[in-house]
Amino acid sequence: MGEYFGEDVAARYDEDAEMFDEVVVGPTVDLLAELAGDGRALEFAIGTGRIALPLSHRGVPVAGIDASEAMVARLRAKPGADRIEVTIGDMATTHVDGRFRVVYLVFNTINNLVTQDAQAACFQNAADHLEEGGCFLVEVGVPDLRRLPPGQTAVPFAVEPDRLGFDTYDVVTQEMWSHHYRRGPDGIESTATPFRYVWPSELDLMARLAGMRLRDRWAGWRREPFTSDSRSHVSVYEKAAESPR
Repeated sequence: MGEYFGEDVAARYDEDAEMFDEVVVGPTVDLLAELAGDGRALEFAIGTGRIALPLSHRGVPVAGIDASEAMVARLRAKPGADRIEVTIGDMATTHVDGRFRVVYLVFNTINNLVTQDAQAACFQNAADHLEEGGCFLVEVGVPDLRRLPPGQTAVPFAVEPDRLGFDTYDVVTQEMWSHHYRRGPDGIESTATPFRYVWPSELDLMARLAGMRLRDRWAGWRREPFTSDSRSHVSVYEKAAESPR
């Protein structure tokens, strides 16, 4: 997925004021710091450090994995980044040294792995990095298919004077594409990124196959109840104790 997050995306990634707002970041870091306790944290798809840097500032030792050198270069230019060890690689297969109290993957990024096999491998990779009793936290949206009438494949998420965004779905393969059109100084700029949407129950099964169990699921970072109307979820999977030999 690194090819979809090159310099053009990295250059404007931090401009999303809503995503970087303390109202969003604060509760995220609060919960992750609680899960980490006095242990270490590993972020899959660490990006430009939106969560890793404030978590590190809390005193939590943080490491990260990311496939995009351009995104990581932005992180490394920020104050405090020298305390964070970052490895360039695929979060489904790349291994770093040591064990962690919490591994986390936020902001729908599990969907960047575009096959079920890759998503399942990501869960196994998280489990392999966790200490016994440690947790893998995943934040991801609930597939928005209830807004998709029969015969329609597109759902808009942004219709603005200078921006149009919509997702297209294939309900057979669970493949989706996110399309963005922006009015820039040189005309219309467009990007399209592939994803694979995934259901909560499907994630639960991936966790079980990797030796983890669902411990908590909320509709958001403030631990709001998860219901049939929730548009996203924060799910915490705990690594089971190893059986004595």
